[in-house]
This record gives sequence, structure tokens and C-alpha cells, in this order.
Amino acid sequence: MTDDIAVRRPSRLASGLGLALVSSASFGLSGPLAKGLLDAGWSAGAAVTARILIAAAVLLVPGLLALRGRWNVLSRNIGVLVAYGAIAVAGCQLAYFNAVGYMPVGVALLIEFTSPVVVVLWMWLRHKQRPTLQTFGGAAVAAVGLVLVLDLVSGTSLNPIGVLWALGAMAGAAVYWIVSADESNGLPPLTLAAGGLLCGGVILLLAGLVGIVPFTATTRSAVLASASVPWWVSILVLGVVTAAVAYVCGIAAGRRLGSRLAAFVGLTEVVSALVFAWLLLGEVPRAVQIGGGVLILAGVVVVKLGENRVRRRAQTGL
Repeated sequence: MTDDIAVRRPSRLASGLGLALVSSASFGLSGPLAKGLLDAGWSAGAAVTARILIAAAVLLVPGLLALRGRWNVLSRNIGVLVAYGAIAVAGCQLAYFNAVGYMPVGVALLIEFTSPVVVVLWMWLRHKQRPTLQTFGGAAVAAVGLVLVLDLVSGTSLNPIGVLWALGAMAGAAVYWIVSADESNGLPPLTLAAGGLLCGGVILLLAGLVGIVPFTATTRSAVLASASVPWWVSILVLGVVTAAVAYVCGIAAGRRLGSRLAAFVGLTEVVSALVFAWLLLGEVPRAVQIGGGVLILAGVVVVKLGENRVRRRAQTGL
């Protein structure tokens, strides 16, 4: 039995890391794809709402089938699905849109991507999972890397309203990691993703209809890697890959790695975005950004070592 557990844990870790990296790469692809649509005349709100609703449509049937007839699990967790869609999906997106209206995109992203620290504090205060010095050290290294990748070393001014919106996006991202990793509700990853995206998509659609989020769409082709891509191809890839695949893999990863480690691995999204921007938009990364990507990966490794110490401490009862 002990050998069984020893084999299963590394396997669960490996699959969790793989799923987390697929998720972060999928999320990272969304920026370059969306930029092609924005340049073609789409508004950010319209592109993201279409992305979320397409993902919900793709996952709806698989999400229901994943329940295997356990409809009581669905009815018992309606509140979880609505909260996940409202805060982790729609709320995070709306807050980020508003934040970039008051500050540079890089600064807004930097604030939003401090969400792993919030996850660490939540797990400490709520679940008594005290982080180690290695966890804090890894967080600091990753934070420096994030600053370098986002190219914020030149400094910039901060708008208080923009900061508040960015903090809202950070809270939404933290909720995403915490709820995604929670297996106690019994919701399969497919079901949680489908229900959350459906609720979030409907909220974003309503926000657009009442004018909170500007909606503009065109049928002009997007330009990616110097090639003309039909608008519907970009939208479908945004929905299927950067939302459906990204959310399902992210939830599955969170349940294998735990919310803290999964959140830090999720920081590799900015590295993926950098690579895709290079490949699809011709935006060659600077040396400082490449160095920042290396620091983010190093920070994740240090956090993982800290998680190992937390696990050993929990097993020994210390």
C-alpha cells in the first residue's frame, strides 16, 4: 500500500505540473490572439465575452456528462458555480478592463498576478497551512521576474482608481485558484469550468448590453504572423483553446497541486504570452524580459520546495 502511494504522488505531481503548464500556455495565447482582433476593430469586452460564451457552449454537454447522473451535486453547488462565474470569471475580467483604462497594461497585470500571495495568506489564515521561508523566497524571486517580463523597470505613475480595479482583478484571480483546487464540493473539473464560464459569460453579456463593457465587433480578418486569419477562426481558437482548455486544465491542475503551487505555476502565463507575442505578432522579447522569465521559473521551483516542506510538516504533525 505504501509503495502504491509513493508511486501515485509523483504521478499526480507530474500530471498536475503538465496540466498547469498547458493551462498557462493556453491563457498566454489569449493576449496575442485578442490583439489581432482588437486591431481589426473588436472591442476587448466583445472579444472576451465571445471567448467565454464559446467556451461555455463547448463544455456544457461534457460538463453535464461528467456528473454521471449525480444531479444532486449540481443542485448543491449552484451557489459555488454562480460565485465562481461572477468573481473568478466575469468579475476578474471586468476589473481588469477597468484597470487598464486608468493605468498601463503591464502595471495592471503586475497587480493582478500578485494573486498567488493572496492564496498563500488565505491558506495560512483559513486552513492553518503556514508557509515556509522558501515559499516566501520563491514568491519574491517570481515577483522580480514578473516585473522584468512586464518591462516595468523604467517606472510609471499609479492612478488610485486604477489600482483599486487591479486589486479587484487580483481578488478574482485568487478566487479562481482557491475554488479550482477545492475538491470538497464534488464538482468534476469539466462541470465547474462549464458552469462557471456559463455564469460568467452571461454576466459579461449583460454588462455589455447595459453599456458597462463596450461591445464592438467586425468581420475583418485579423493579422497573425504576417498572415490574414478570418475573424471567426481567431474567435473559435480564443474560445476553445484559451478558455475551455485553459480553465479545465487549470482546475484539474489545482486539484493535483493545491491552490498555492498551482497559482505560482500559473505565473508562467506571462512567459507564454511573451513567446506567443514573438511568434504571432513579431514582438521580439528583450534580454531583460527573458531574464525575468527565467526568474519566474526559478521562483516556482523554490515554491515547490517550500510546498514539500509544508507537506512533510503536516505528515509529522509539527
